[in-house]
Amino acid sequence: MSDIIHLLPDSVANQIAAGEVIQRPASVVKELVENAIDAEAKHIHVLVVDAGKTEIQIIDDGKGMSETDARLSFERHATSKIKEAADLFALRTMGFRGEALASIAAVAQVELKTRPETEELGTKIVIAGSKVESQEAVSCAKGSNFLVKNLFFNVPARRKFLKANSTEQSNILAEFERIALVHPDVAFTLHSNDAEMFNLPATPLRQRIMGIFGKKLNQQLLNMEVDTTMVRIQGYVGKPETARKKGAHQYFFVNGRYMRHPYFHKAVMEAYERLVPEGEQVSYFIYFEIDPANIDVNIHPTKTEIKFENEQAIWQILAATVKEALGKFSAIPSIDFDTDDMPDIPAYDPHIPATPPKVHVDTSFDPFKSSGGGRGEYHRVPIEWESLYGGLTKPSKMNGPESGPEPEPESTPEPTLYANEGEAVSAGEYLQIKGRFILTSVKSGLMFIDQHRAHVRVLFDRYLAQIQKKQGVSQGVLFPEILQLPPSEVAILAGIRDDLAAVGFDLSDLGGGSYAINGIPAGIEGLRPVELLRNMLHTAMEKGNDVKEEIQGILALTLARASAIVYGQVLRTDEMSALVDSLFACPAPGYTPDGKTVLITIKEEEIEKRFRN
Repeated sequence: MSDIIHLLPDSVANQIAAGEVIQRPASVVKELVENAIDAEAKHIHVLVVDAGKTEIQIIDDGKGMSETDARLSFERHATSKIKEAADLFALRTMGFRGEALASIAAVAQVELKTRPETEELGTKIVIAGSKVESQEAVSCAKGSNFLVKNLFFNVPARRKFLKANSTEQSNILAEFERIALVHPDVAFTLHSNDAEMFNLPATPLRQRIMGIFGKKLNQQLLNMEVDTTMVRIQGYVGKPETARKKGAHQYFFVNGRYMRHPYFHKAVMEAYERLVPEGEQVSYFIYFEIDPANIDVNIHPTKTEIKFENEQAIWQILAATVKEALGKFSAIPSIDFDTDDMPDIPAYDPHIPATPPKVHVDTSFDPFKSSGGGRGEYHRVPIEWESLYGGLTKPSKMNGPESGPEPEPESTPEPTLYANEGEAVSAGEYLQIKGRFILTSVKSGLMFIDQHRAHVRVLFDRYLAQIQKKQGVSQGVLFPEILQLPPSEVAILAGIRDDLAAVGFDLSDLGGGSYAINGIPAGIEGLRPVELLRNMLHTAMEKGNDVKEEIQGILALTLARASAIVYGQVLRTDEMSALVDSLFACPAPGYTPDGKTVLITIKEEEIEKRFRN
């Protein structure tokens, strides 16, 4: 029997590794910028073209590499960070496995120019698909200059599954923000298609946060800090009044590395229990410093998941620190005794007798008039009510003209509408229960309709039709509100702005991520348009859909949920009738667009069964 197991060529092995490490253009930006930070760069420039699909360039002023190091850096598992397995538990650097450059070179065309400070000439290497095409000495600046072109040029299946430019651009900006937040001592710039999106000088941490997310955030953050033998925690948490359902900026960093940690997120949110409405989130920027021997960062290819040795103890420390920050800065409601309008309370002196307050009584006032029999009778002031209506004639029917007897109304058949399975619902026979359900009788029994979900179903179809036909009606506002967005959200807005305009949003670009809301869709007056737009943006970011129809559906559903009647709203009979009429005019009245049940029917047989005993 012939042997069937063989070793993969290095080019194929590198492409397999690239599938884990390099998932999209943002992964290239992350790996190369982290390498620049490990090289002790103080200025890092990021330039992308077509959301990184065409070109990504990272320029830094770090240590640079010698000719031999530059060539070896593209070999798989070639690294300067570790020498033995024990070094994995003493890591202080961002990268360490030596997979990034090999993975990038396997699926892209890469050009590297690098020079250490001690050398007069640098090295230029050109690699495409793991094959070295040229290597030569060049004159270049100190540091490294990586140029990555045509990502996934040799893996068309991977390139085909890249998202739209707006989505990929948002992912790049998100990775860039995470790195910039944890290295405020490094200056960063980012250009997209020759347009500057970030220019962040080296600043203290709080100023770096403001530089990325806007100065408005400065008034919303509370400082927090604790230092224990196990862990040091510092950073900022948001005030309870700044909570919102979507779009909160939530970041955890451990030893200078971004991480996701749902367990620690629960610790933060527990501190806000009963301070923020259920389902809403607050922003936080929390930095952990811990002995590398007590964590494991090598459990995920992208190193965004980290394992802690003492998670439960750190959870308790984190929760207590957040609560202390909220209490220290009076974020928790309390009585303020330092105001100037407090009553003057004299100090108690046992030698001075207390004088009781005097009550002055008007003894001459007697509201009762004495009458026979010795019983008092209340004295009322006479009021001539008839004089108030002098000159007016008494109307016969609701201030209408006097007329003879009303004619009998003509007998008309009671209108009906038809529900599922041909069941007839009589108009006018509606009963609202607990401000949530509409009850009506049908041919087979009783039907319960969820009023909020029914309205969501109706509005969704209406808004979706307006978007697709671009027939949305915009209602102008007297005082335009300002929507301030970070660059990562600006990229998403650019992709859905036409659909927003189609449904009725009139936005003006003021520059710098600011937009004036000049008009809103008719029928949503009373809602907060800034919050509504943020929810739409973040829903689009979470879904990550690039099909235009799906994006339109997301916008229509978000708007419908925000505009629909709420639970507890009392409806008149005509309002219930109109809602039910509109519901059964929909193509799928039984379910909301996201699959929730709108109505249920209790069969007559089941009702009779309940009364048999």
